[in-house]
Amino acid sequence: MEADNRISHAKAQSRKGCSELRCFLCGFAPLREKFLKSEPGERNCRLSGMRWLWRLSKVFALFAILLFLLVITGASNTLVFYARVAKLYTQNPDTRLSMPLENVAKRAIADTWQAPRGTDRRHEGQDIFAPRGTPILSATRGIIYKIGENNLGGQTVSVIGSGGRIYYYAHLDSYARGIEVGDRVTTRTVLGYVGTTGNAQGTPPHLHFGVYTTTGAINPLPLLTDRSAPAPNVTTNAPRETRRTLVSRKS
Repeated sequence: MEADNRISHAKAQSRKGCSELRCFLCGFAPLREKFLKSEPGERNCRLSGMRWLWRLSKVFALFAILLFLLVITGASNTLVFYARVAKLYTQNPDTRLSMPLENVAKRAIADTWQAPRGTDRRHEGQDIFAPRGTPILSATRGIIYKIGENNLGGQTVSVIGSGGRIYYYAHLDSYARGIEVGDRVTTRTVLGYVGTTGNAQGTPPHLHFGVYTTTGAINPLPLLTDRSAPAPNVTTNAPRETRRTLVSRKS
């Protein structure tokens, strides 16, 4: 009887121990579930990071290919050109323009701004007369915007300057050697030579000079200024010769 009681007590203790063990293990259940749930999340995070790096590498590869094509095809020069033009648009327009023909004075120009030309248009510029072949200088600093030929202007050069203004040179007999679109110019750059191309055939050789803003043509004459005459060559001997002459007269 006593033995049976001991066995029953042992079984009861055993069941109690099992239940306590279960409770103990159950305390780790939330941690286990959290751990199991976190693993896929970490995997997804890593996979997302790898996908992002892969996409970024594809973008860089595409950019490198485009850059290579730009260099090979010369399109990079076009981008540089438009970047320079965009910079000019941010600057204030020139208020003084150098005379395009070096030996012509402003007072020698007859103002023909808005004079009738035919029945349907008016003169949008000034005509500056000079012998055929006279060098035409840029009136401003800027960039050669266009070199081409049309029915009215004949052979023409267009320079874009500060403020995005276009300076138009027309009726050229010929272009200056080596000039190209995109070239930077100064007021000493020769663009071409005076002629009678376009609708100037049959008239005395002259340069048609026009100025165009973003809103249309303006009269260039008020902006033009005479170029400074070259400084004379001065030598130290000249004053001495003058002194000698004065002394000889007194004697």
